[in-house]
Amino acid sequence: MTSRNELILANLIANKVESDANLDVLTFVHIDNDRQIVSETRTYQQLWDNAQCIASCLNAQGLKPGQSFGLLMKNHPEFVEAMIAASITGTVFVPIDPRTQGHMLKYMLEFSECQGVICADYALDNLYAVKAQLPEISWVIQLNTGIQLVANKGAISLAPILQAPVPDLPILSIDPDAPMQMLYTSGTTGNPKAILSPHRRFGDAINLGAFLGLQQGDRPYSGLSLTHANAQIITLGCSLKMGLRAVISRSFTKSKLWDITREFDCTVFNLLGGMTTAVYSEANKPNDNDNPVRYVISAGMPKAIWSDFKQRFNVEIFEFYGAAEGGLTINPMGRGPVGSIGMAPPTLEVRIVDQDDIQCPRGIAGEIVFRHSDGSTPHVEYFKNKAATSKKVHSGWLRMGDIGHMDQEGWLFFHYRKGGGLRRNGDFVNPASIEKVVAENPQVSDVYVYGVPAASGAPGEKDIVAAIVTSNPNDFDTALFYAKCRENLEANSVPSYIQIVDEIPKTASEKPQERFLIELFDNQSERVFSYQKPAKNS
Repeated sequence: MTSRNELILANLIANKVESDANLDVLTFVHIDNDRQIVSETRTYQQLWDNAQCIASCLNAQGLKPGQSFGLLMKNHPEFVEAMIAASITGTVFVPIDPRTQGHMLKYMLEFSECQGVICADYALDNLYAVKAQLPEISWVIQLNTGIQLVANKGAISLAPILQAPVPDLPILSIDPDAPMQMLYTSGTTGNPKAILSPHRRFGDAINLGAFLGLQQGDRPYSGLSLTHANAQIITLGCSLKMGLRAVISRSFTKSKLWDITREFDCTVFNLLGGMTTAVYSEANKPNDNDNPVRYVISAGMPKAIWSDFKQRFNVEIFEFYGAAEGGLTINPMGRGPVGSIGMAPPTLEVRIVDQDDIQCPRGIAGEIVFRHSDGSTPHVEYFKNKAATSKKVHSGWLRMGDIGHMDQEGWLFFHYRKGGGLRRNGDFVNPASIEKVVAENPQVSDVYVYGVPAASGAPGEKDIVAAIVTSNPNDFDTALFYAKCRENLEANSVPSYIQIVDEIPKTASEKPQERFLIELFDNQSERVFSYQKPAKNS
């Protein structure tokens, strides 16, 4: 085999072509209009050939090494092939949630200095709505999925590009520390920041498969978006590296998740916190525990549903914590306490610090921070934002912006996002415990609990809002809902309001977007119901 540095994605695929060209390493699935599972596969050879063709097209558009292009689509095979094409050409891809539109889409493409966009047909209208304001976007390559027919707007069709003779382009990415992609943060407090992520970060991280419990013969599954580091690394990257036959959904589907794992004999899948509650809120089925999954790699399994989730679906839980910028803790199956996000690996040191940057005693909550075990600072770079970069690694520690505590044995526990605590009547309330009770209500299809400033006006206090998607919008019984809450929750945890929504707004990684729910919240709305305490003799 040719000697190539596999920290570079294109080198990894080129090596796999030489050693295992015909392995069907990736299977992409989606649910069609008849609610049937449809799939298509890619071998290493197909990934390489298609990436070479896309790379040739990028060259033809005049894209130079170091320049960037947008990637605006769900989880299609062409997403991965475009990633590899960027690696071949030495260019930088910018993955963007295809639901993004308007000002935010303009900002993300403009800020990252994209020269062009590879875009699925269903996102083309959103793109062309702002393209006139983006003179630097000189080309658009369109993936035709048939989901949405759009008028010809001058985009280049991807189909004939992939049908052309396969070129033999050299791999121009040489430096593992050069940028591979720009990953946007969720932007919960303003415009999102663009993490300038080098090849090395992806290349190092995908070596963690065995560390995360993956074994030869495993078949990983994910419905997480490839615009997010979690799916890119844990499912896609580790599978490409280890030669595991991964299955990737076009988008997350809680109703078909277990059917997909059964059809393709998937042995492991990964979830984020908001997804676990959504899966758990599905109505119980007789075959819930009849599946081939041996464990779930979870980032944010609520303690309140952890044990019940394991028992109901007959799976183990491998909990981990981290961010695209860095930091990592793991709680392997059967090792740590339920609810813990784990311990740091030997390569990292983790601390809990107070507002004065003093290390907190065990059991006391503070901000979670990391540095390398040799005392060096983790490398983070936000594109064109030196102030945010400096703040993120202030005083040599990677600041996670999350509050947690460490127990006497060194196990870490996550509390809440910094500034996002939910305090009511002087006590902090655990939203996950409320969500568990609400999710178990047969009237509820999905739920997210958050807070709004308390009607009492007490500083720092919040009223609790349960935003819910109802199972049957025409037959929702508010009184019955609150009766269940009173029966199963402490009085201080009963939601102040029920907010009925058509869907919980979520990011590409299925993280609930609280700010949009807050914007929608109006306690005078016909879709918001307030809690009336029962009479003392009731």
